[in-house]
Amino acid sequence: MSDAITTEIIRHGLLAGAEEMARNLCRTAYNTVVYEIHDYGIGIHDAAGDVVADAPGIAVFTRGNDHGIKEAINFLGKEKMLPGDVFLLNYPYWSSAHTLDPLVFAPVHSGGEIIAFASCRIHVLDLKQKDPGYVLDSTDMYQEGLFFPASKLYRGGEPNEDIFNIVRYNSRLPERTIGDLQAQVSACFTGVRRTQEIAAKYGTQTLVQAMEAINDHGERLARLALAKLPKGTWTAFDFVDSDGIDLDRLVKMNVTVTVADEEMVIDWTGSERDVRGPINLPVGQTEAFCSLIFKSLTTPDTSVVAGNFRPLRVITEPGSVMHAVPPMPTFTLWTALIGGEVVLKALAQGMPDLVPACSGGDVCSMMGLGVNPRNGEAWLEATNEAVGFGGHAGGDGSDGIMHLSEPGCRNNPVEVLETKSPMFIESYGYRPDSGGAGMHRGGVGVGRVYRFTAPSIGICLVYKTKTKPWSIGGGLEGDNNHIILNPGTEREVVQGGSYNHLAADDVLVNNTGGGGGYGNPLLREPSRVAHDVRNGFVSVSAAGQDYGVVVDPTSFAVDDRATATRREVMS
Repeated sequence: MSDAITTEIIRHGLLAGAEEMARNLCRTAYNTVVYEIHDYGIGIHDAAGDVVADAPGIAVFTRGNDHGIKEAINFLGKEKMLPGDVFLLNYPYWSSAHTLDPLVFAPVHSGGEIIAFASCRIHVLDLKQKDPGYVLDSTDMYQEGLFFPASKLYRGGEPNEDIFNIVRYNSRLPERTIGDLQAQVSACFTGVRRTQEIAAKYGTQTLVQAMEAINDHGERLARLALAKLPKGTWTAFDFVDSDGIDLDRLVKMNVTVTVADEEMVIDWTGSERDVRGPINLPVGQTEAFCSLIFKSLTTPDTSVVAGNFRPLRVITEPGSVMHAVPPMPTFTLWTALIGGEVVLKALAQGMPDLVPACSGGDVCSMMGLGVNPRNGEAWLEATNEAVGFGGHAGGDGSDGIMHLSEPGCRNNPVEVLETKSPMFIESYGYRPDSGGAGMHRGGVGVGRVYRFTAPSIGICLVYKTKTKPWSIGGGLEGDNNHIILNPGTEREVVQGGSYNHLAADDVLVNNTGGGGGYGNPLLREPSRVAHDVRNGFVSVSAAGQDYGVVVDPTSFAVDDRATATRREVMS
């Protein structure tokens, strides 16, 4: 029998096990996207596949792992999941992600029965998708790489060489891809071992009861928080720049959010259908990013458990951009990264003091690849850029931090990118005036300038460039994301998501968006505006134009009389 104290000890033991899985993964992975950026989702789940402990990385991954394990159980049956087996699942409609985000998971046995699962999802570099690096313009699933529908990567603790050979002879980067898959296996074996040790110490039945209690407690916490939220129904929409095929067609995401006493319903009815390009989402991915927003409003200070999401119901239309069905393409998952803030946009109508304005709104990823002239070997490196967060009732948005869809992640350090690739980072810093003005201003985005020293491919994964980050309560919109190729030359191009063939000495600038402002900018204290000018977040001209504050460009002192006059004219 698991009493409250024992349950809490077991909970922390499972969390420690998940964190050890993450550390093991980062020590053994071949791919900087994993060990530098922390592009992973790691969990320990109960026998039904419901997560009871995770290690923070990509927030939507862990919740998607639940969906994938459940689909695998339905597909195979637990009787085919034997001790020492490890499974590979990257069939998007089951796994909740695209082909290069494979879910690797292992059952945990005790007394001949499955009592839990350990899972690890990462981004691998190549599984025979039609284009190296990333696919932006596929029109069906068959262009997006190899599919493994819950295939046994290990059998009884031994590698299944048939699967590894399929990967080896179909990947453009076999050593790094197989190395990363093995790192996932190592993480899962760690999770299995630690969970079995807990079962041995406290008893299998005690562990099972504790996992049930952990999720039940997570549900109670969520319901208590839900009961305190304003009740109502609100609708909002926003757009993805394009689907990668019809480049001039904005793709609509339409959501209606209902907050009631017993549940929150997030309904995507009315979102775009017949989307030809690969921005369609597996339904597990849609459920996952909605879960992230729900948790941020209800239980942000506790670790993720599946019970947190029992009061959440997500409605989608099969065949829409929010619920892909075979053979709809799903490779470019950016709809999920943008979609979370569409939910917040709806909620802001009914609870503007509880949610922030829109952030820069995107992950703003840049991926480079080619042949490195320093060693003659193929290279592939990527990084996600920070954005400004939206202003909120409690204060300014944060400046230059990772997007809300990846709160456990980092960007790739300049030193790593320059060491491992023919890229030279010419500059990297905050973007003045990119945050929307407000009583509480939006955080500013960042700009990074890449000069390629050898012919390369530069892939820009930025899909919120045509619409600006929205504001709340009279604040101003933030500046949007944009990519600039070869700025200041006759070959200058401003763009968003794109697959670029670059010559040596070409320059690519990744400018990320700032957050929307909160409240009337004329209500911001002049001293705070002057402080922002001094620190380079707001220019002297924007201080006067947006805030009505006259700041001396040398001393950064506020001219009180001129400010009062200007604000009177502007009000």
